[in-house]
Amino acid sequence: MDETTRFKYGLYVVGMGFAILLIAMGLAFYRWTTVTDITAVISSVGTIIGTVVGAFFGLNIGAAGKADVVQDKNKAEQDRDKAQKKVELLAAAMDRGVFDQVKSQNATLF
Repeated sequence: MDETTRFKYGLYVVGMGFAILLIAMGLAFYRWTTVTDITAVISSVGTIIGTVVGAFFGLNIGAAGKADVVQDKNKAEQDRDKAQKKVELLAAAMDRGVFDQVKSQNATLF
């Protein structure tokens, strides 16, 4: 999902959350007269909406982070493959005696 689509859906989610909260507030004022009852209803609805909106943005941020990590991993693998090909070409062009000497001095690399 690109950035503009993510922003648009984020605005929809936040807007719907505010609309539902305003509807719940209107119904609470209409139905109950004591402040404690109205506060209980509004805070209950607000808690659920806050959780859903927070989860939406948390998942979007996590998905964006994952995409960046996958892209970095793919670039690192390409760089490794290029380096490996260079080493193979250099080893193939090297004299066998020099190669054996380098291999014996750097046994952990082979």
